[in-house]
Amino acid sequence: MIAPAASPEARRDWVRLARTPSIGPVTFFQLITRFGSATAALDALPDLARSAGRKRPLAAPAESEIDREIAATQRFGAQMLLACDPNYPALLKALSAPPPVLTALGKAELLSRPTVAIVGARNASAAGRKIARDMAGEISRAGYVTVSGLARGIDGEAHAASLTGGTVAVLGGGIDHVYPPQHDRLYAEIEAKGLILSESPFGHRATAKDFPRRNRLITGCSLGVVVVEATERSGSLISARTAGEQGREVMAVPGSPLDPRAAGTNRLLREGAALVRDSRDVLEILSGLARHDLAAPPPPVFQGEESDEPLPASQIDAVREALTPYPMPIDEVARAAGIGAARCAAILVELELAGEAATLPGALAVRVIAP
Repeated sequence: MIAPAASPEARRDWVRLARTPSIGPVTFFQLITRFGSATAALDALPDLARSAGRKRPLAAPAESEIDREIAATQRFGAQMLLACDPNYPALLKALSAPPPVLTALGKAELLSRPTVAIVGARNASAAGRKIARDMAGEISRAGYVTVSGLARGIDGEAHAASLTGGTVAVLGGGIDHVYPPQHDRLYAEIEAKGLILSESPFGHRATAKDFPRRNRLITGCSLGVVVVEATERSGSLISARTAGEQGREVMAVPGSPLDPRAAGTNRLLREGAALVRDSRDVLEILSGLARHDLAAPPPPVFQGEESDEPLPASQIDAVREALTPYPMPIDEVARAAGIGAARCAAILVELELAGEAATLPGALAVRVIAP
């Protein structure tokens, strides 16, 4: 169990470590486990990076930069939730690995209630919009909080229909970056009645690489995800796959084989997603899920092999060879390298600090190709 960062300085160092380039969530918690605190990990970073063979210095953000981010967040009326905080959302804390830092604007207590994600196409049909609107409204009245991504189409309909009962909008950019801009009024309504949530630093403007991380957050803080409409190459299908990897229930609304906006949802159904036609189907499925997940203590976080002995070069080479330019589960990398998962995770820390690998949310690792 990781101790809370009690002092302002300890909280600042937690954010500094999380914002350090080349440190993903998996490596973040490996460092916390190894050194006991973010402060100690930050002190050790320069030597770690050098011993790992990193060619350029690995520099954490300046304390003043993080102080400015914290102050701007507070002035905006938002708060930072650290993964070591007692009030950090339980479903997210159980992820491997949880986002080290979240920024929340509005009613953070909504994430202690049962939640369901509703996502789908931006260019949704009139029928799809109505399904999302009706479903979200009725699910909300049944006591569930809806979660979505504030995008056009299905997301916006789901948020708008569940404002009274509670809704959470997860952003790809910083908490202050309203995207798309035409949802500024909806953003304001959610701020007043619901919750805006982001993993990105305050002031960050979203780019394409931020949306898979946003999607992981949407599904991670939900008991299940409903996909209303999605094309074959939709980001909603990525959300569905992520939800399955996180152990969440995946549900999909069927559609006409002639409508490309139903191709993705029909494919999900073919692959085993639960078929839902309306809110009654969704509520029936949700009622069967174990509610204890909402309050369950998190599992041990990345317990590694604590040793001051250098990692064998042969094992480092084996992990390096096992990595691919495409994300792979860390346990698969360990199996390919012929070593234990804990030792593999420790080696990945060194390779990430050296700039040769990256660890990704969902306990994945990937080889970094030098430019």
